[in-house]
Amino acid sequence: MKIAFWISIFLVFYTFIGYGILLYILVKIRIAIKGKRVIPDNGGNWPTVTLIVAAYNEESCIKNKIMNTLSLTYPQEKIKYIFVSDGSTDKTPNIIGEYKQIILLHKEGRSGKIGAMERAMHEVDTDIVIFTDANTDLNKNAILNICRHYQDPKVGAVSGEKRVQIEDVSDATAGEGFYWKYESKLKTWDSELYSVVGTAGELFSVRTKLYEPVPPDTILDDFMISMLIAKKGFRIIYEDDAYATETGSENIKEELKRKIRIAAGGIQSIVRLKSLLNPFPNFVLSFQYISHRVLRWTITPFLMILAFVLNGIIAWNSNETLYRIIFSLQQLFYFLSFLGWIMEAAKVKIKVFFIPYYFCMMNYAVIAGIRRYFLKKQSVMWEKSKRK
Repeated sequence: MKIAFWISIFLVFYTFIGYGILLYILVKIRIAIKGKRVIPDNGGNWPTVTLIVAAYNEESCIKNKIMNTLSLTYPQEKIKYIFVSDGSTDKTPNIIGEYKQIILLHKEGRSGKIGAMERAMHEVDTDIVIFTDANTDLNKNAILNICRHYQDPKVGAVSGEKRVQIEDVSDATAGEGFYWKYESKLKTWDSELYSVVGTAGELFSVRTKLYEPVPPDTILDDFMISMLIAKKGFRIIYEDDAYATETGSENIKEELKRKIRIAAGGIQSIVRLKSLLNPFPNFVLSFQYISHRVLRWTITPFLMILAFVLNGIIAWNSNETLYRIIFSLQQLFYFLSFLGWIMEAAKVKIKVFFIPYYFCMMNYAVIAGIRRYFLKKQSVMWEKSKRK
């Protein structure tokens, strides 16, 4: 029982903290031996680019997205804009159609984001394709900062950074912003060591010739598209100077809905990318993939429950102080999370309780997402989460 407890505690710690510490050390060692990775100079020879936006009933924000897109810095003779609005029943296609610089693809009937992206890809004849969401704003030099990496032939995809704009830092969704800051740091180190494992759907790009269509029932299209490229031996770069900004979820229920969908997509991706669990073809990529993604999306939430139960049993039947201290700390953490839940429901805003609450919610979402996936209840077409 004690062995199972310590294994559980170790894996939970490693998943959320230990991997970050180890990754930081490995990056420092790599830099000491080989030097920091340098972005090659393209001498002004920029690749041709197509920027694709899939927009379904985005009437409230699509004009802002268009203005933001057209203001981005990039040689105009080398960039095309495609907006896909399959199935939109509001004024989204009409608004897009007002801008002659943009190629509008619209048809009746909703086919889902993947169907829209696939239709857009048939129109792409450029070196690079960039995908971004309709409800995000990109920084002015985002495309330049992404495309400068493609001078390196080993780079197959580049992910931008997702930034969550938290309007009320004392809200329960403040945990979302904290989570993404930590994720951004891990991705920076992943990229420096070898490769990011997955991309942010809000802003990512791929070499067009490496793009591989994914099955139409794929839940996490951005993750699968990028990892299929990594599987071929190409690196995925993380560029934090290219970022997509969006507001946080309207409330914790909306964030939970989003997290459950991601978790269901995560377990689907692990099943479909099972060859990446074999470390022999590319040990470093498999190490990063398992450490950063697989553990989070599979066993770690269950190990948290197991560690708590085993710790309680051991502490109850033993006089060993260490186990009682650890169990008391676990109880305190979950009590803070419980208080965060109570305070969120009561609209009482004390930020310190919301981070434990968000962490527990995130791990609950993994369990719920796994259940939803195996019960085949997760549709590829989903109701998007409401944003502030």
